[in-house]
Amino acid sequence: MPVLDQIGKRQPVPPTTVLSDLSAVRDEVDSILADFLAGKAQAAPGPELAPLYTTLSGLLAGGKRLRAHLCVAGWYAGGEGGDQKIILRVAASLELFHAFALIHDDVMDGSDMRRGRPSAHRTLAAAYLADGGTPGRATVHGQAAGLLLGDLVLTLSDDLIRTGSGAEAIRRIQPLLETMRSQLVYGQYLDLAFTGRPCDDVEAALRIVRYKTASYTVEWPLRIGAALAGAGPDVHSACSEFAIPLGEAFQLRDDLLGVFGDPATTGKPVGDDIREGKATVLMALALRSASATDKQLLRKAIGNPDLTDEDFGRVRQAIEHSGARRQVETMITARHHAALTVLGRAPFPFPATEALKEIAGIATERQS
Repeated sequence: MPVLDQIGKRQPVPPTTVLSDLSAVRDEVDSILADFLAGKAQAAPGPELAPLYTTLSGLLAGGKRLRAHLCVAGWYAGGEGGDQKIILRVAASLELFHAFALIHDDVMDGSDMRRGRPSAHRTLAAAYLADGGTPGRATVHGQAAGLLLGDLVLTLSDDLIRTGSGAEAIRRIQPLLETMRSQLVYGQYLDLAFTGRPCDDVEAALRIVRYKTASYTVEWPLRIGAALAGAGPDVHSACSEFAIPLGEAFQLRDDLLGVFGDPATTGKPVGDDIREGKATVLMALALRSASATDKQLLRKAIGNPDLTDEDFGRVRQAIEHSGARRQVETMITARHHAALTVLGRAPFPFPATEALKEIAGIATERQS
């Protein structure tokens, strides 16, 4: 099946009693996704739908599986109650939810690349052309098909939970899933509302980060795992205290990589946030601290889709000279420290604490 070819054929992962090593989570989750999507692709009512599943499997072939790791770590934090198979299926469903968010986000932003390959709507446009579609409709087709694929993946994430979780597990996590989804939409809307409006309001930019990234990337996956384990209020509170600063640090690192990263490593071009006019903390700090001449340069560049590479080089220099890059690094370090401080007093078992320390390091020090 194309889905299995895209995700990568793997030997079945032997069932285990306890996932004592979080490094095994990726293989477990990928195996679940491969089997689940292969079944869905086979059941699809016609070969015309094949591009949806091949595009999705290509997107899922990349990624760090951060949300899945956090979900399993949350299960450890909550005491490992309940069925291990359920936690793995829920962790896998969070990766599908993340794929839904990425697909729609790329359509909204008009992004060409994701994880080192064409974004989903670009892939679907190319498939349309390869199947004899007219060039004049390829872009519109790709965008519309991308929205439909995102909708499909959202339903698939629900289906993956429903088909293997049981009523009690669903009852525990349903309110958390609903809140996670609502907050992501709020964050996306705030991001959209502030795009193209040069602004030095750091708090406004951080508010977008909290809704769009910190909650759905770290807090809710962690708490969903804890809920499946039957965790009490003290564990849930500690999960949130740990997650919010770490989620902010994760997005702040993303903002830096979007301007100063290496596209060969990040899998997407640098400068897109500036060309799209995103209200990032990095840009807010730069506008607040830059010289008058550099502020003028930055305001002209923000939201300019025709910004050349040479122009972007000057913008990057202006951001560097403003001290904004250094300030964001300081913010990342402070938030990483805050998250680790929470772990020092959190009522988590030792394996959970160690796993979360490792995840915190990866999230804040990453280069992609």
